[in-house]
Amino acid sequence: MLGGVSTLGATVYLCSAAIIKTSQESKRRLQTASEDHKKYTTELTSASSAAKAAATVVGGGEIAGDGGDATAQNEGTNPSLRSGSEALLRRLRFSKLCVADFLTKTAALYSFNCISLLTSHVDNSLNELFQDRSRTGDLCVYVTSKIDEILFSELQNHNWRIILVGLGKCNGGATDKEVLFIDTLDELLIAICRLIKKEICDKSVLAVGYVMKPSREEDFAKRGAFPFCPTENGLIFVPLIFELPLASQLQGVDVILHKVTDEIISIDTNSSFNFPKGISFTTGMSELQRFLQENSDFCIVDPFSSIYPLLDRLQIQQILLGLQDFGAQCSCRLRAPHFLKVDNFNDPNLGKQLLEAKLNFPVIVKPQVACGVADAHNMALVFKYEDFANLGVPLPAILQEYVDHCSTIFKFYILGDKVFHAVKKSMPNACVLLSLSEKTGSAPLLFNSLKTLPVAREEQLPIGTSKAIKESLDVGLIEKAANWLRERLGLTIFGFDVVIQEGSGDHVIVDLNYLPSFKEVPDSDALPAFWDAIRKKYELAKLSGQH
Repeated sequence: MLGGVSTLGATVYLCSAAIIKTSQESKRRLQTASEDHKKYTTELTSASSAAKAAATVVGGGEIAGDGGDATAQNEGTNPSLRSGSEALLRRLRFSKLCVADFLTKTAALYSFNCISLLTSHVDNSLNELFQDRSRTGDLCVYVTSKIDEILFSELQNHNWRIILVGLGKCNGGATDKEVLFIDTLDELLIAICRLIKKEICDKSVLAVGYVMKPSREEDFAKRGAFPFCPTENGLIFVPLIFELPLASQLQGVDVILHKVTDEIISIDTNSSFNFPKGISFTTGMSELQRFLQENSDFCIVDPFSSIYPLLDRLQIQQILLGLQDFGAQCSCRLRAPHFLKVDNFNDPNLGKQLLEAKLNFPVIVKPQVACGVADAHNMALVFKYEDFANLGVPLPAILQEYVDHCSTIFKFYILGDKVFHAVKKSMPNACVLLSLSEKTGSAPLLFNSLKTLPVAREEQLPIGTSKAIKESLDVGLIEKAANWLRERLGLTIFGFDVVIQEGSGDHVIVDLNYLPSFKEVPDSDALPAFWDAIRKKYELAKLSGQH
């Protein structure tokens, strides 16, 4: 027990027949998988069984007649992964998976450890595995797509759980003679999650179902943010699969963590920006939203209505205006950047509007749509009025004050009631950017803030000023602002960027975003805070009687 929560580990043995098939396309698929995943082959890190699920892939042919297609093997074809196997193996990649020798190649692709179960040593190997896993006290699960009554009996004598894949369901996934039936490998993780919760018999353990794009999931998972066995505060993380019925998945889930913006197909910029009106979501996300509207028993991190304002840069600027009174009693001022919304770059009154908005050149031009669409991060730095002609930034747009900040940006991350920050290099001061513009015919500087942000080089940094800027950061002031924003936005996990204006010392918040990666914060600090934030969100929702 850690912190009053059971820390049962889980060991999952995937039989080859459950994940491997042979076909003429095997070689092509394995080569594709290799290209996709070979960069991860050295990224496996050790972790305790209390924090992560350990898994072993037991090789075909060596146990219980679980071999592949001998004819296909004799013809020289290689085994390939069944549908759903690649996603499953990616998610288990950081769980110290072990594989039999004929799966060594597949193991290398996914960064797994390897064991060998030779035919002559099968009995001894099984006995060693039984004894080893019995000593750990872990929940042991054997997954296969072939029935072997003798082996099943032996496994059950050692208190193993058995999952059969693709052999028909019994009572909607209920057990039959201690065997759990699932239709596809996509169902495996949610099934094991239920087994773990049942084995622990601890209602304080919560299952967190998460929804986000694969690359984001990968980023969180490889840092250990989504462990499959309970965290110290009792969280189990399991992906929600939109290809499966959501209702049955959510029966075993207590909290939903999502990045709803990953599921946006398009945004109609001709709408009134009264989100979610005008937003087209994926079919899966639309189904999830409908389900949650009809079922109020789920804790959501965070409510969709709290996130929609951050899709609109105009709303973000208006929210930040509420910070104007912060710092009144301090040596520095906290504020939002000056801004102006424009619908037409050729508006004859644009010059007058710039003056009224206290905007001086250069200005940053950003699409009003903040995220969720392809061109949301296509921006420009404009140095003179003529630069607006034929400017390639989507309309409507937000013109935002460019703050000279000695190429230093402070990225703040709010994880529940904890506030962290990291210091990063940023864009150079305006004079440096103007020089770059003059080299290209005095044209505006176009960039993508996620891919081609013009970050300052060392020789472009004013001597000594960057250090002075870092030392001038008023962390206490920013933490007060973070608390205010947490209440104002109703968000559990979010981030914002702060720059300190050279000369005035003004602390200017220039951006807000939901569920950032917070990868600049050490995992040893960030992950416990991340898990605690989710846990406290659930507990507060439970106390208030509404999720």
